[in-house]
Amino acid sequence: MTEYRKLKSAEINRELFWGFIRRQVVTDCWRRIDGEWVIKSDPFVDDWSEEDFTFLVKCLRNTVTIGGVVYGAFDGSVLKGFASVEPQLFGGEQKYLDLTSIHVSQDMRGKGIGRGLFTIACDWAREHGAKKLYISAHSAVESQAFYKAMGCVEAEVCNQEHVLAEPFDCQLERKLE
Repeated sequence: MTEYRKLKSAEINRELFWGFIRRQVVTDCWRRIDGEWVIKSDPFVDDWSEEDFTFLVKCLRNTVTIGGVVYGAFDGSVLKGFASVEPQLFGGEQKYLDLTSIHVSQDMRGKGIGRGLFTIACDWAREHGAKKLYISAHSAVESQAFYKAMGCVEAEVCNQEHVLAEPFDCQLERKLE
């Protein structure tokens, strides 16, 4: 049974991710072409290097330090998923909080962990004054299917930092009611 819990900065380290498999084999992605969303073949394998994990640990620790949240999903004592939400509201009347990460280990996908993490992240964002959760989401067809199933739609206001950093990401939002 999966246990979900809020992570403390001190426990976010490289060792926490030893049992986490980031690997995602991507075949098709959504792309905006002439104002229309279309599926294009764009095969690649998305995986993280040691440098990526080092950067991830730094970012997640920072999120907690500045008042945001990181939730972990554990199978026994092994981290199998995580999500992070930043604490700063943005987007004017949209009152967005930013879901900066949500990942499930390759060996545990399709078991509801992503749904559980997303629900917890929405609850936290709502409790912290957000009207909407903002997501700069990977454009892989499978990733987008997950977000659509979670009730996400194209964002009314785009966070330009995300757009510039990841131009192929889909900018999404989820109303928090």
